[in-house]
Amino acid sequence: MGNPLPLCVVALDPLLEAGAVSALSGNPDITLVQPEEKADVAVVIFDRVGRRELDLVNATGTGPHRPAIIVIASDLSPAEAADAINAGARGLLRRNEVNADRLARTVLTVAGGDCTVPPDLIDGLLDQSTETDAQPGARGHGPDWGLDERERAVLRMVADGRETDEIAKELCYSARTVTTVVRDITQRFRLRNRAHAVAYALRTGLL
Repeated sequence: MGNPLPLCVVALDPLLEAGAVSALSGNPDITLVQPEEKADVAVVIFDRVGRRELDLVNATGTGPHRPAIIVIASDLSPAEAADAINAGARGLLRRNEVNADRLARTVLTVAGGDCTVPPDLIDGLLDQSTETDAQPGARGHGPDWGLDERERAVLRMVADGRETDEIAKELCYSARTVTTVVRDITQRFRLRNRAHAVAYALRTGLL
């Protein structure tokens, strides 16, 4: 086992902060640090998604240590999820779906460069990006920058944690075709791997 992952918890409500700290404190793979200390991951917790909360996400992620951000909120609509991602979140969780094990898994997943979004929000995020596509001058969209329908379908299932063979079977493609689609996306946008592709697509509005 390597060194424990340094993590901080940030919340506007001290009770929410205390609950997250309690849930994570017994995990041997994680060491809790203060928000002003160096952390690889920051868990940001709030009830509602508003301007104050999004500013907190942005400030935490753009601080001197630039941790990866996980947002935990009481509820998340697709529009709110898109706002949180645009503010810098790489992981999204609803409070009623979180337990100690799931939170710890999400922390380690995000620290590894992946992106975690509740499966039921994926379609809503696609709808959000489709609406953005229709707006003139939308950032990061256009024939040279967007994803076609096949690429969106594959990347959406990658974001949902599906393996290559599963994706191929459900979409009636060969496994080689799925691999080629993901490779083309990563090469086009100069990304490291499929996890990086999902995180990039969500954060830039391509997915």
